[in-house]
Amino acid sequence: MAELIIDTKKCIGCGLCIKSCAYNALSLANKKAVVDDDCVFCGSCIKSCPVEAIWIEREIVEIKDLTNYKDIWVLIEEDRDEILPVSYELLTKGRELAAEKKCDVNALILGNNIQKKFENIFEFGANKIYYFEGSEFNEKLDEVFIEYLDYVCKVYNPEIFLFGATGFGRSIAPKLAARLNTGLTADCTILSIDDNGLLKQTRPAFGGNLMATIICPNHRPQMATVRSGVMKAYKVIDKNRRKELINIEAIKLQNKKTELIERIIEEKTKSISDAEIIVSVGKGIGSQKNIEIVQKFADLLGAEIGVSRPLVDIGWAGYEKQIGQTGSVIAPKLLIALGISGAIQHLAGISGAQTIIAINTDPEASIFSVADYKVVGDCIEILKGVINKLTV
Repeated sequence: MAELIIDTKKCIGCGLCIKSCAYNALSLANKKAVVDDDCVFCGSCIKSCPVEAIWIEREIVEIKDLTNYKDIWVLIEEDRDEILPVSYELLTKGRELAAEKKCDVNALILGNNIQKKFENIFEFGANKIYYFEGSEFNEKLDEVFIEYLDYVCKVYNPEIFLFGATGFGRSIAPKLAARLNTGLTADCTILSIDDNGLLKQTRPAFGGNLMATIICPNHRPQMATVRSGVMKAYKVIDKNRRKELINIEAIKLQNKKTELIERIIEEKTKSISDAEIIVSVGKGIGSQKNIEIVQKFADLLGAEIGVSRPLVDIGWAGYEKQIGQTGSVIAPKLLIALGISGAIQHLAGISGAQTIIAINTDPEASIFSVADYKVVGDCIEILKGVINKLTV
């Protein structure tokens, strides 16, 4: 349980907290801020208060009996009536983790007209599919999904719950974790099981300068989000594998606060994440004018150009071209890395590439640790020679 506390002795009645509240849960009474039952404990008012008169008190509850929690669950996310690839990737990884823990991997899907998708979900390894079906999911409102997910977690007690680090997943996972008084590790690049059966959640930290491995020993479920392309998806060939389909009855939503007025659907555009061949460049190319040479090379290969974060920071390329943990996570058939040193954050974004060719003047560059073919030299001079050969 949580409680929003307002110190009336400190409160100056400025009203900034009221303006910051997206849920209209605050008001003024006798020139002092007061809170009502609509508060969701998001903390926006705390940040806005200039006199530090607001804080949240939470009851810390440790779970005493962890044996009631079992199985690995994956939230299946859809977009425009198609299951997102990250959901299949998480099912594959969930199946690997479940084999270590000797438990089931279960899929949870909430949507409308979803029955035609069940077979695909089973094919990627789910032992059970739990589903809610109804028109209330069409609007894809956080509030609705969180109510249902909260209900599922409290009734079925998942031990591990995995989400795609999509815009939607990043929005609902932390809110659900707060509801359940458990932890959440965002943007994981590695998931594994430790000797005690806990989920090891690894992600870049401190700007990508090191990898942090996080565990959640005292609370359940153990929750993590994973970006698309970080993990591989493949179907299960096991005719004897047990499959079970469970329809969960709809629940009654209390005090719905959000109304969708309009949904603007942008036209799908090709993402660098979809490219089969990518030429990725870093500061080692020397100058911005050399990007023209890289572009000519990429055009000859039918490739897309990507960049490391420093090139975006200095304005040589737009964010949509950035590769790495804070940009696009890619899994092309061929990646050619030019003048990239290989920071941890960048390496996390290219781990799905099938073949990597790296060119760098530094023989000790970290990029060489993941490259299949390594060339020590000036990448621009080498490109000029290759372009001449290809255009003869």
